[in-house]
Amino acid sequence: MDTPRLVASDIDGTLLDPYEQLTVRTLSAITRVRAAGAPFVLVSGRPPRWIPPVAEAAGLDGYAVCANGAIVYDIGTGEIVTSHGLDPLLLTDVTHALEKVLPGIQVATERAVSGQIPGREAFATEAGYSNPWGDVENNTKPRAEVLGHPATKLLVRHQGMTSAEMALAAVELLGDAVDVTYSTNRGLIEIAAPGVTKASGLAEVAALAGVEPDRVVAFGDMPNDIDMLRWAGLGVAMSNAHDDVKAAADEVAGSNADDGVAEVLERWF
Repeated sequence: MDTPRLVASDIDGTLLDPYEQLTVRTLSAITRVRAAGAPFVLVSGRPPRWIPPVAEAAGLDGYAVCANGAIVYDIGTGEIVTSHGLDPLLLTDVTHALEKVLPGIQVATERAVSGQIPGREAFATEAGYSNPWGDVENNTKPRAEVLGHPATKLLVRHQGMTSAEMALAAVELLGDAVDVTYSTNRGLIEIAAPGVTKASGLAEVAALAGVEPDRVVAFGDMPNDIDMLRWAGLGVAMSNAHDDVKAAADEVAGSNADDGVAEVLERWF
């Protein structure tokens, strides 16, 4: 493709190395992209509150796409620009339906909250929920309370299954009533409103920047990146990516341990 006018990258397993660090080479590539006038957009399953440490290390202050496309977040102001959520009725109906085919699940919800608003919690879990990334944020509530507020993401956990197994069952049961994906294979699926994906979130940011899809290069490694890689003019999977992601990508770059993102960007920047 011609020189990209916007670069989009997943964070974990893609932009960051296996030690969850930004390498000197990758940081240098990001700096050159921005110096050329092209936005560098973080596109992640992470909630907004998990974006600032990465953005600060990368020197970014523009938009980020969070919660698998459900939120567009302004890094510089700390405010949520747009959000697309699941209402409490849908959250409850989906959970009850999944429990019939995936008995033993526990659930959590992510909510769109800008800044620190008293009485508004960004994350809630029911008893027994165990986050694959550690439980430092668990905010245990009764299930009715977890599901009783609009949420940008429903997280469904089953410690006895893989995420791929869970997603297969969930998609077969729920169809297009919601969007089902996963970013780890450790027994966790992530559910968003129908049509909400990293592609839809990135499309919002690209429209704000006045950039057409064919001038976007996007990088990713897990199934929650597939729609984004297909949407972008050039979709790049890392060599450490899930096989389904590699199959959906236009090309496969080096791994996140080998500065795969920088390797590709150095063609133009």
